[in-house]
Amino acid sequence: MEVVHIPVLLEETMEYLAPRGSDELMVDATQGEGGHSFAFLSRFPDLRIAGVDVDASIQAVAKERLKGFGARVYFYSGWAQDFFAEYPSTLKRPDTILIDLGVSLYHYMKSNRGFTFRGNEELDMRLDISGGVTAAQLLGRLPEKDLADLLYNNADERYSRRIASLIVKERQKGTITTTAALASIVEKAVPASYRNGQIHPATRTFQALRIAVNGELSRLSGLLEGALRVLEPGGRLGVISFHSLEDRIVKVFIRTMNKDCTCPPGAPICRCEGRRSVNILTKKGIVPSPEEVKANPPSTSARLRVVEKVLDEAGQC
Repeated sequence: MEVVHIPVLLEETMEYLAPRGSDELMVDATQGEGGHSFAFLSRFPDLRIAGVDVDASIQAVAKERLKGFGARVYFYSGWAQDFFAEYPSTLKRPDTILIDLGVSLYHYMKSNRGFTFRGNEELDMRLDISGGVTAAQLLGRLPEKDLADLLYNNADERYSRRIASLIVKERQKGTITTTAALASIVEKAVPASYRNGQIHPATRTFQALRIAVNGELSRLSGLLEGALRVLEPGGRLGVISFHSLEDRIVKVFIRTMNKDCTCPPGAPICRCEGRRSVNILTKKGIVPSPEEVKANPPSTSARLRVVEKVLDEAGQC
């Protein structure tokens, strides 16, 4: 078994999410190859983990990696949002939840689904290959304006309109189905100065498509709400984000749950009883050390935010 992904902010995550009692349950809501799970299970022998992932192929890697822990690990195949929405009655409420929003290096290096422009693969980008729309299908059907908006809104691509315009022109000649074809189009669409910048000019385009294909931003609020709902009062929720768009959603959610009143503005009656749902444990978020960034460059933009749940929705401690 070859593992290619290094879990980010590992020591910081273990410090904040370490068990505070015996026989605790942790949900690793985006388990990937199981790096965080392996570390937690190894260090805390009384801990049990429920590992969730929508990608069956990467979950198979995690199962092989964690098989030595036996019944201490429970696996769920599907989206974490669905897992929390229909939380299994056979499991106790989790004492800790970790949500790592990053895409594993496994998908870039092993999946052959077009997550990267390095090489030439089919433009798929789906984490769940059992359904949904591929990146190639999305490129083939979106109107030019919608495509430009997608590139801008999901990745802050400054040349979104130029890129979208050329994609629409090129797809009239034939379907854009490979990563090499898309990367070439983007390179032609942007100015020379952008082509020679610090990052590959297609980086943001690929990010925007991946986010759209997998609904990464549209699922996030529901995922956070579901996780906090099932979390045991007194339990901790940790979220690792990797770009400003998703971190903004996480930050707004945490701030809202930390308010003394979370009722909608203008509500005639306070129904949340004026009591905050969480305490914030990481005021500005935790970022990787220079040593970690040097050893593991994909960790560069990572940020860990942790809260401790105070109340259930009904206002009960």
